[in-house]
Amino acid sequence: MNYLLHLGIYLNIYIIVALSLNLVVGYLGRLSLTHAGYVALGGYAYALCTLKLGIGFLPIIAIAIALGVITSLALSLPAWRFKGDSFVMISLAVQAVIYGVIHNWTSPGAEPGTWTNLTNGPYGLAGIHKPDIFGIQFDTISSIFALSLVVMLICATVIFILTKSRWGLLLKCIRDDELALRSLGKNVRLLKLQAFAFSCAMAAVAGVIYSSYVGYIDPTMASLDESILFLSILCIGGLGNFRGPILGAMTLLLLPELLRLTPIPGSYAANVRLLVYGLLLVTVVHLRPQGIAGEYRIE
Repeated sequence: MNYLLHLGIYLNIYIIVALSLNLVVGYLGRLSLTHAGYVALGGYAYALCTLKLGIGFLPIIAIAIALGVITSLALSLPAWRFKGDSFVMISLAVQAVIYGVIHNWTSPGAEPGTWTNLTNGPYGLAGIHKPDIFGIQFDTISSIFALSLVVMLICATVIFILTKSRWGLLLKCIRDDELALRSLGKNVRLLKLQAFAFSCAMAAVAGVIYSSYVGYIDPTMASLDESILFLSILCIGGLGNFRGPILGAMTLLLLPELLRLTPIPGSYAANVRLLVYGLLLVTVVHLRPQGIAGEYRIE
């Protein structure tokens, strides 16, 4: 049972990340490889606030959202002028900066969480406290699953309302023909700022859930590999709609676990499962290049 709850927590985290990234990639049409950095920012914000300041869960959520909105300017400002390959390179640069800061903000001998050793570098921050809301401790796996589920449903509801509104339609218009939308007198710059702000803020919230559950965070959370994983979830599930990211998260998270149930001899089971997993993903991409439930395809 604990194993299923563990998978459920990670599934909730992945759904939040995928839905938030879909705002930028699927609706706005900007291919970003920076999302893992914003997830890590939320995770480190939770770790530092609980370890050093003793702040509760809900205020930290607000702090993480504010941090995500502020740092989203690093992507949204260049997005005013660049798209395509140019914007991908900018997103890679931002990813490298976030990872570099987290990995290198350390000083030998200094206490972790202090100004000279804020992130503890490659060693990360351990002993992160479990969530506390109005004096109620969420210190069991079932309670953390319930909390992550509630947070995921709130984030999903907000994104569903946004994408089904006129605002979501305007984002698709930017993706399909930005010049035509400008000619109608719409404030395209403001729409881009809002899309990146919402996306990065939701990613930071996912980082808070991750850090509070695992109890440890290190720079690998902000690595390019993680950003590629999040983008893969979108490409498999589908871009430009609400159900695609959810299906993608379920596929990439649950498919490897289902393959564990296959009767393969233990001596080479891991390699065979990895091979089958890769072949299934390639088949999906070949048969459905727009994703399982996608409406938009990255060219």
